[in-house]
Amino acid sequence: MTIQVVVLNGGSSSGKSGIVRCLQAELPGPWLAAAIDAFVDALPASLRASDAGIEFAEDGGVAVGPEFRKLEAAWREGVAAMVRAGAKVIVDDVFLGGPASQEPWRKALTGLDVLWVGVRCESTVAEAREIARGDRPRGMAAAQAETVHLGVEYDLEVDTTHQESLACARTIATHVT
Repeated sequence: MTIQVVVLNGGSSSGKSGIVRCLQAELPGPWLAAAIDAFVDALPASLRASDAGIEFAEDGGVAVGPEFRKLEAAWREGVAAMVRAGAKVIVDDVFLGGPASQEPWRKALTGLDVLWVGVRCESTVAEAREIARGDRPRGMAAAQAETVHLGVEYDLEVDTTHQESLACARTIATHVT
């Protein structure tokens, strides 16, 4: 089996983006990054603070509405289409709904060779990173650290609590190549 898609799931500030960059450097050939953060940034401003789109609460909670879900489904299908057209892709996502968030990816990626990776990080460490970043509502990292993994099935898990992104990427790469 030749892996075509690596799907990383982890809470906010768990280290997924750093792992993606390291994987792009470590894996043979070009790999595209498809990050949920880039998708959210691509939304029109009217959907980035709307009950139809996505809302970020002061306590770190995240709520998504019907327009967000519709566009997110199109984004997933677009990512799958890129892979079917020959691109290799690393997905960086946050499964807010646990297995209910993984299932649409499973459907979109049907027939493709996928490596499912859980990116864990202790909530206190993720929270410290969140504070240092300063670009996320406080509490988001702690709220998501464990909940995004509940009921989700993985081929592999890495933990960035005490391991650098490069070491995690190298562990993942051994399962890809």
